[in-house]
Amino acid sequence: MVVVAAGVLIDEGGRVLIARRHASAHQGGLWEFPGGKVAPGERLEDALARELNEELGITVQTSRLLTQIDHDYGDKQVRLVVFHVTQWSGEPRGCEGQPLAWVDRADLGGYDYPEANQPILATLETL
Repeated sequence: MVVVAAGVLIDEGGRVLIARRHASAHQGGLWEFPGGKVAPGERLEDALARELNEELGITVQTSRLLTQIDHDYGDKQVRLVVFHVTQWSGEPRGCEGQPLAWVDRADLGGYDYPEANQPILATLETL
């Protein structure tokens, strides 16, 4: 099982940040909530902060656990540990060349996501 720490960032206008996976990655070309693999022995919060710094160039200041999702793709099993990042410094940018989009919540359904990300969309309605 691959453990992934992912972050939901919502700007002052209520838009949600999503990123497109590189075409060569597992589930490539689909949109996701930014984050990445948790290293062995790494705290989830530390992995989230590290990954969002590497991917988006931001520093996580505060976050809270939002949900956890286990999903079996057949060829890979993942556990997404999803945090609502409530405060960060820096302006998110695609540091690894990935496209980013700030999307109104009502429009999030217009993007294609990996199956494991679908429950996150429902959880966003509670924020």
